[in-house]
Amino acid sequence: MISKQIQQSYLASLERHKKAFEIMHLYHNQVLILLEQCHKTLNAGGKVIWMGNGGSAADAQHLAAEFMVRYKKERGPLASIALTTDTSILTAHSNDYHFDSVFERQIQGLCKPEDLVIGLTTSGTSANINLALAAANEIGAYTVALTGRDGGKVKEIAKLPIVIANDETARIQEAHMFIGHWLCEAIDALVVDAA
Repeated sequence: MISKQIQQSYLASLERHKKAFEIMHLYHNQVLILLEQCHKTLNAGGKVIWMGNGGSAADAQHLAAEFMVRYKKERGPLASIALTTDTSILTAHSNDYHFDSVFERQIQGLCKPEDLVIGLTTSGTSANINLALAAANEIGAYTVALTGRDGGKVKEIAKLPIVIANDETARIQEAHMFIGHWLCEAIDALVVDAA
């Protein structure tokens, strides 16, 4: 028998989601900057590079796929890659060196000054994200952090930190995906309308 508490947990979770999204309008100016930088990157022949850990790794590859394949509108591929998908690189580097530098190494090998690098970290304290964004800054790429809680260390590293003011990992990730999906929709409109 499912307890009353578990039965009510769906509605309780929905209420926490609604509460998190009540403040999403506060990020409007920041996401417009993200869109502008993303559009600038693609127009300059650069690529959008995504990375994250755990659920954020899945979100990173999800959003990279939306760029490369399509979101809603028919269009050509938009240069985008997730650093979370190559198991040989991830395991070789982590085994031979350290997991903290697994994304940094890929940034050093793949990133160019015209690129946009987006790190997803709900805490802002993920060493591998922070080191990679710092490496991207040194290369001259534009760096973005989608983060949460108080922003952690990453808010001092990324050129554009978007800090979701929430302490629950799931709600922060839901907000990140909302921003990511909106970015895909807006980029589609810009690219298709310009064609």
